[in-house]
Amino acid sequence: MDPEEFRANGKQLVDWIADYLESVEDYPVQSRVRPGDIQDRLPDRPPEHGEEFQAMLADVEEIIMPGITHWQSPNFFAYFPANASGPGILGEMLSAGLGVQGMLWATSPACTELETRVLDWMAHALGLPEAFLSHTEGGGVIQDTASSATLCALLAARERITDGAGNRDGVPDDLVAYASSEAHSSLDKAARIAGIGDARVRKIATRGDGGMDPDALERALIADIEAGLRPCFLMATLGTTSTMAFDPLEPLGRLARKHGLWLHVDAAMAGNAAICPEHRWMHEGMARADSYCVNPHKWLFTNFDCDCFWVRNRHALIRAMAILPEYLKNPATESGQVIDYRDWQIPLGRRFRALKLWFVLRHFGLEGLRERLREHCRLARWFADQVDADPHLERVAPVHLNLVCFRHRDGNEAGEELLEKLNDSGRLYLSSTRLNGQFVLRMSIGQTETRERHVKAAWERIRSSASEC
Repeated sequence: MDPEEFRANGKQLVDWIADYLESVEDYPVQSRVRPGDIQDRLPDRPPEHGEEFQAMLADVEEIIMPGITHWQSPNFFAYFPANASGPGILGEMLSAGLGVQGMLWATSPACTELETRVLDWMAHALGLPEAFLSHTEGGGVIQDTASSATLCALLAARERITDGAGNRDGVPDDLVAYASSEAHSSLDKAARIAGIGDARVRKIATRGDGGMDPDALERALIADIEAGLRPCFLMATLGTTSTMAFDPLEPLGRLARKHGLWLHVDAAMAGNAAICPEHRWMHEGMARADSYCVNPHKWLFTNFDCDCFWVRNRHALIRAMAILPEYLKNPATESGQVIDYRDWQIPLGRRFRALKLWFVLRHFGLEGLRERLREHCRLARWFADQVDADPHLERVAPVHLNLVCFRHRDGNEAGEELLEKLNDSGRLYLSSTRLNGQFVLRMSIGQTETRERHVKAAWERIRSSASEC
């Protein structure tokens, strides 16, 4: 594809994407295909001869689009936001066009230095402690997801408590990690990969508000220490997946310091709200955190994947991750004056992710971002008020930000019927969880183009459907 052909096809594709974003709310939100439908329409073997771009785009329309669940629809209220935006898409295009491999500072200095500066911007925007800024011993990096951030934090914690013996001699079998019973499953996977294992992950009971119980954590710590085990890692969650509950950082931080645990704060979605000063209550106690992560791809209009991960001490992270074969040695690295982000993550290679976040921050500005998030929170409160006044529905968790959890008063079977009826309509998409044995529907309001009319239309459909179940 020569430059002229690329230019023509690229313009056509940009127009296609723009048309899609303009009309996305007209599509059924959830894909209606059955397992195997897409594969059955694709050839068993690749083509022997090249095909025209027009044929590829036609197959996107005819084969791929029916299998798309439209996460960018303003009527998508399931799971969590995964919101793209125009500036984010353009930043992603530029990254793809430049084709940068940013494993070392030397392989593209701009890739590294822009990322460092943008992570400092984000730390300021979220009101994070100064210890996470790049001019200190800490700093930030862009990971793919919060799962990778959790794994990197756990590896750093493992190597800190073993003084490097985990990498050198193998993982000891006495290390223990702790998290709330409502914490994300990424910790379980990280513990397996890090060699700690399922049996050494403690799930701590929660209080009535859904946050971790510090007293229960302390009892678990004491029991493990008395059993000759070594507590090494504590993950606190700001905004649990099921109900958006918040672990109390202040008392958890005190316990982490007292017992020498690495305190990692997972604020994957909810942490984005801290760009609004009125929501920084969630960060009370952050002064004791060793690491923190938030996903702009979940509620800050930056298309997937983009997780911002900060550490208080970069040397602890680098010590756990760094390997320097001969073919990566270079004068810049040897000078000690640059950051090589390959030492801050699991893979060696890395894309120029900072471009899309840079574009988003510059396009919206912090005030523009705050305005969108505040509106989503206002709409969630309005929706919660409707649920509270409805005779067929009841809310089952506090509404802190943009998530409303509710159930059908007639029980689990009615709730399951309600969710199926709503999602089968194609006009909206909700997801569910279970809380104390109850089937709970989740209304997550946070897509880029979701407006009041979409939430009100969703409520009318939910209200009328609930009365029929």
